[in-house]
Amino acid sequence: MKKDYNIWTPIKKGLHNADNPRLFFHEREIWYCHLGENIGFEQDGGDDMFLRPIVIIRKFNNDILWGVPLTRTQKDMPFYFAFKLQSETGTDDEKSVAVLSQIRLIDAKRLRRMIGYISAEDFVLLKKKLIALLP
Repeated sequence: MKKDYNIWTPIKKGLHNADNPRLFFHEREIWYCHLGENIGFEQDGGDDMFLRPIVIIRKFNNDILWGVPLTRTQKDMPFYFAFKLQSETGTDDEKSVAVLSQIRLIDAKRLRRMIGYISAEDFVLLKKKLIALLP
C-alpha cells in the first residue's frame, strides 16, 4: 500500500509546535492518540487526523509514556491481548485488542482525548503478557 506522508507531516509539525497545555494522563487510561503515517507494518493512525486508540502502560513523567496501540482485530498470537474497553461513562463496554508488539514511547503532545479505561485485572494480565514477550 502506497502511503502519502505529505498529509501527515503538517499535522505532526503542528502537534510539535503547538503551545497547548499538557494533558493529565495516567496508566490504564485509553486515549485517542495521533500516531501518524508510519513505515512498513508499524500501526498507523486512522482518519484525517491519524488517530488511533492506545492504552497507557507506563507514565514516566508528565511528558512521555509507553503506549500500546489498540485494534478491533483479534488474532490468536502471543502479542495480542483482548479485553473490554470500559468507557468513561461506564456504559457500552466494547471489545478491544492491544497489539503488544507495537509498544512505543509516546510524547503527551500526541494525546487527543481520553475515551476510557482497561480494568485493573486486565491491566495486570496485559503487563504479564508484555513481560513474557521479553527474551
